[in-house]
Amino acid sequence: MEIYEIIGISLGLAMDAFAASVCKGLSIKKIDWKKIIIIVLYFSVFQALMPVLGYFFGTTFSSFVEKVDHYIVFILLLIIGGKMIYDAILNKKDKKSDGINFKEMFLLAIATSIDALAVGVTFAFLEINLLLAITIIGIITFILSGIGVVIGNKFGGKYQNKAKLAGGIILILIGLKILLQHLGILPF
Repeated sequence: MEIYEIIGISLGLAMDAFAASVCKGLSIKKIDWKKIIIIVLYFSVFQALMPVLGYFFGTTFSSFVEKVDHYIVFILLLIIGGKMIYDAILNKKDKKSDGINFKEMFLLAIATSIDALAVGVTFAFLEINLLLAITIIGIITFILSGIGVVIGNKFGGKYQNKAKLAGGIILILIGLKILLQHLGILPF
């Protein structure tokens, strides 16, 4: 596999993490480098480790992953996005905090990286430098997630409820897109 193909795959995998990081940026009261680094590490580490798991489980695990990954992603993103929409509709003022919720970040990181697990399974059948691939995946996800957190934080401060509503809709649409793709309803 050529490096440009790995970069393309990395960009595709990082898009979900980018969207989720924008949403996460909405909930941060005062952004600083430490918070950005923690958030992007969640996304980039999971995005880089999932292909490794997929690679080593190979064909044994692939049939299970392919059967349920889209449902898991859809349900997780539906719950997280639904809560954001619910809060926005009720005009709940965001409990902006300076902390980072481990449970929420863990769920978002899992939800946005399950497709990377399936990519790892395909890596098992290709001639690929796994270390190079996961490094590129991790770096691209790290950069895009950092940009997403900053954008979400800047945009969310001025238009908190509208941004939260949009973020919730985006998360649900990402989950729906993944579900419909895996069910063969969407071709891309």
